[in-house]
Amino acid sequence: MKTFTRLTRREYPLAVRLVVTLAAGMVFALLIPYLLFGYAPRLDALWSFQRISLGTVGYIVGGLIVLSGFLFALWPISDQLFAARGTPIPVVATKVLLVRGPFRLCRNPMGFGAIMAYLGVAILTGSISALLCVLFFAGLFVTYVKLFEEHELEARFGEAYTAYKASTPFLIPDFTRLKRPEKHDN
Repeated sequence: MKTFTRLTRREYPLAVRLVVTLAAGMVFALLIPYLLFGYAPRLDALWSFQRISLGTVGYIVGGLIVLSGFLFALWPISDQLFAARGTPIPVVATKVLLVRGPFRLCRNPMGFGAIMAYLGVAILTGSISALLCVLFFAGLFVTYVKLFEEHELEARFGEAYTAYKASTPFLIPDFTRLKRPEKHDN
């Protein structure tokens, strides 16, 4: 953990941060949905799962969930790149603890947005396997954050992160916080 924490303290130029963010974005925004669309129905056939068709309503609901999840996942990235001089990728970590914008609604807005977007894809495909893959991904994400990321953030930001962690929901956004004045200190 000490070596990793030391590596995260390095500040990278904006060009490097953009390339790293775009590369990760390709995986999360393109590759994973492609795999869910392309391979989950094949798994359904292999395991004899019936397709769940919700008709037009399913396409509308699934599409809206994909869009809102994708937008929610994108929202914090500009703050991470510019205000916090880092990226969503842990090795090219932020230099400032972000507690504004989407980070005041929950501590993991990108994770929430990605899970929602993938859930929307599962609804669009009508695939039970896609839904199971999304639940598995969500479990992996929560496990990673709890076992590694939170400890690393506590090591880097100390009491500031501990206080933020105690006062801010983990994954499910609290939209009532939008009614409260936002702090602009970071």
